[in-house]
Amino acid sequence: MQSWALSQAVGTSAVGTPEAERGLQLARSGHCDEALPLLKRQADAAAKQLRYKVQLATAHCAIKRRDGQASVTALLALKHDFPNDPEVLYLTSQVFLQIAETASEDLARLAPDSYQVKRLQAESLETQNKWAEAAAIYRKILEENPGLPEIHFRLGRAALSQPELPNSTEEAKREFGQELAIDPSNASAEFWLGEIADRDGQWDEAVSRFNSAIKLDPTLSTAYLGLGMALNSAGRFSDAIAPLEHYTAAVPGDLAGHYDLAIAYNRSGRKQEAAHEMMLHQQLSEKKQGRPQMRTDAPIGENSTDGQVQP
Repeated sequence: MQSWALSQAVGTSAVGTPEAERGLQLARSGHCDEALPLLKRQADAAAKQLRYKVQLATAHCAIKRRDGQASVTALLALKHDFPNDPEVLYLTSQVFLQIAETASEDLARLAPDSYQVKRLQAESLETQNKWAEAAAIYRKILEENPGLPEIHFRLGRAALSQPELPNSTEEAKREFGQELAIDPSNASAEFWLGEIADRDGQWDEAVSRFNSAIKLDPTLSTAYLGLGMALNSAGRFSDAIAPLEHYTAAVPGDLAGHYDLAIAYNRSGRKQEAAHEMMLHQQLSEKKQGRPQMRTDAPIGENSTDGQVQP
């Protein structure tokens, strides 16, 4: 299977030195032990097409030999030289999955009773939406390591993911607050406290929390959206423009950003910009199947939560 994939990727021939030709031929035939020394000496070939084939063959052989260091080195070179190539992107995902699986197996074998093993188990349960089971493991971790960062945060997320439970929102607020007591730099905990305040109509607290999240992590784009939406809800439309402009520049394909920016522009008297944002919203809406179409001349409402992205 791998030899077939390799032959498809690097072709049956390459224009290069005899050593490069020999290395590629050996790689295609599955003789990676012999191929790798030859390929490594050709990794910086001047010809782009040859360099691509050599680096790709090196990566395939390193994966076959389960040589993590060589795999990563080859893939980093490929990502640098060919960042948008589909085969490079596919291989990168496979290699890092393999590295993660190997590390998980080693961790379970070498430290089976460690909190790290328990955390991996809980995170796996999260991906299956088994929030109650994950939360139970996180609580056991905290019994042994009460000051461990990120665990209270994950308990908060677990609580929010089980809205059918009584007091789930209050439990989430408590967990996020405890997380910030342990790690005041956790921007995501601040963000979720802002989300909860926003849902409860506590606009001033929501604005404060979102601002704190942005200060802690200026790359957390959803905090700008949350801030803009909270400011709109509080009637502070002019103040909402800057964070919403930031968000729509960072996430131009999200409906919510354009809709709420249109609200802010419209209520600030900037009718032309509002019309433009509504046009963008309409175009994006048309691309999403199953969504109701919005007329570009429709009145602009007060709030929107469509397309909210979670950190």
